[in-house]
Amino acid sequence: MLFQRALWRELVFNYLAVFLVLITITLTTLFIRLLGDAAHGELAVNAVLAFLGFALFNFLPLILSLSLFVAVIMTLSRQYRESEMVVWSSAGLGLTDWVRPVLAFALPVVLAIAVMSFAVIPWALGKKDEFRHLLDQRDELAVISPGMFTESKSADKVYFVESLAANGTRVKNIFMRSVDDQEQGVTVAAQGEHRQLPNGQRYLVLENGHRYEGVPGSQAYKLFRFGEYWMRAEQTSMSLHQDFGANALPTEALLQKPTPVNLSEFAWRCGFPISATLLALLAMPLSFVNPRAGRSFGLVLALLVFVIYINMLGIVEAWIAQQKMGMLAGLLTVHGTMAGITLLMFWKRIRIRGLRW
Repeated sequence: MLFQRALWRELVFNYLAVFLVLITITLTTLFIRLLGDAAHGELAVNAVLAFLGFALFNFLPLILSLSLFVAVIMTLSRQYRESEMVVWSSAGLGLTDWVRPVLAFALPVVLAIAVMSFAVIPWALGKKDEFRHLLDQRDELAVISPGMFTESKSADKVYFVESLAANGTRVKNIFMRSVDDQEQGVTVAAQGEHRQLPNGQRYLVLENGHRYEGVPGSQAYKLFRFGEYWMRAEQTSMSLHQDFGANALPTEALLQKPTPVNLSEFAWRCGFPISATLLALLAMPLSFVNPRAGRSFGLVLALLVFVIYINMLGIVEAWIAQQKMGMLAGLLTVHGTMAGITLLMFWKRIRIRGLRW
């Protein structure tokens, strides 16, 4: 039908516009945050782009759902403002006649959200945990980057190197500050290199430099000149990232071991495709705009509803994990409430506007 083709064309345009804006904001925010972690030495510089991709996967269901919600509101709100809905209503099309084309447009997006939630995101989070675990197993010398102050994992040393040779083993103009039993040491060397002994131990060998040792505030400082200064690189691992969480488990693994934490994660994954469908329907009565009223109030109210809905999903997930609520009860509570609100909004809009059911 004519109105369906016109509706789909405008929905596609608005959806792509909103999606591009949200994806740009998300990428920028995540990139700045990861650069901050790399600057503090918590993340290797060469791992920033990899972790950016992993983090983006985690936000995609939320971005897709919000883009769909906003696109439906923008499309129908414009038709209300320009009185096109009045024309369609006079032609015999009620508000419920828009449900089928809106759901037909939303179906591919909901399927994409379901695939992301149940398959892609657990795989990406598992790869992220494995990658971080491998990074944590590296020695502290592997994260030193030229031109940047890098803190060791034990937070007792700070490194700075001016340049790095092409082979990646020799460095020039090295500065190192260390703390050992309240005694601070500052080491400056013209050059150095990584060396690995036959037993697997790795060292940073500094050449042609000076070392100063002493207690801050005291005048008793020691000065050493050396031709070679061997510093052992300790290999440490962070146990925080060794145990993969339930969010990184495949969906079938969650159902095979139905612990409260696993069930809460399964309910969270089910929540995104269900919420995307309900929000697409709720956007239809929420998109009503009085042409004489302001244009932004309806969109602000819709975004507030979206935020409350997503927070309700998080609260229910926490309650399921804490065994305060069963999984089915939690899903029915949050989604049933939103479905009831959607039906109430449809009934109110149809009763007020006098459109046919």
